[in-house]
Amino acid sequence: MAVDWNQEHRDALIELLKRESLRLGRFTLASGRESHYYIDGRKASLSAEGARLIGRGMLSVLWDRPEIAAVGGLTMGADPIVGATLALANGFGRGSLKGFLVRKQVKGHGAGNLVEGPLEPGSTVAIVDDTVTTGGSSLQAVDAVEAMGCKVAVVIAVVDRLEGAEATFAARGLPFQSLLTIRDLGVEPLKRD
Repeated sequence: MAVDWNQEHRDALIELLKRESLRLGRFTLASGRESHYYIDGRKASLSAEGARLIGRGMLSVLWDRPEIAAVGGLTMGADPIVGATLALANGFGRGSLKGFLVRKQVKGHGAGNLVEGPLEPGSTVAIVDDTVTTGGSSLQAVDAVEAMGCKVAVVIAVVDRLEGAEATFAARGLPFQSLLTIRDLGVEPLKRD
């Protein structure tokens, strides 16, 4: 069963993000850059409506990529996205899809894992994130799974801030797709010199 990700779904996600996640003001981003807006993606991805819409959108990107065995990314932004995608996967014929989470640093106890979950070395994976600016957080996840011998088939973001992530991924030979861009939320991206 194909995953239908249509204009109605996009519009519903845009409205949810505008209402719950988008904040205007002065913010310092994970990249260290200053911004006139902030998107708290977890405000949307940790709601029932947001999980349904985001999971469906992610599965629509994965639909024509049957070689992808697992989805995951850097904790915390990826955590609810992975859960939402897996929760819907079986209903769209992707019941064998696995999830994984990449820690920001190696776990200091137990097995000392950097990557958590049933990810097998050599797997083909998708890296997911809620919002990308320069792509640095997603690249941390890419590096961790590539170190395990996995192949990254695509990086998928819920929102692309249009501030360089696509070029960053292209420089590494990584296909990139986003469900939305910041312009979809009615905000112009920052101009960088």
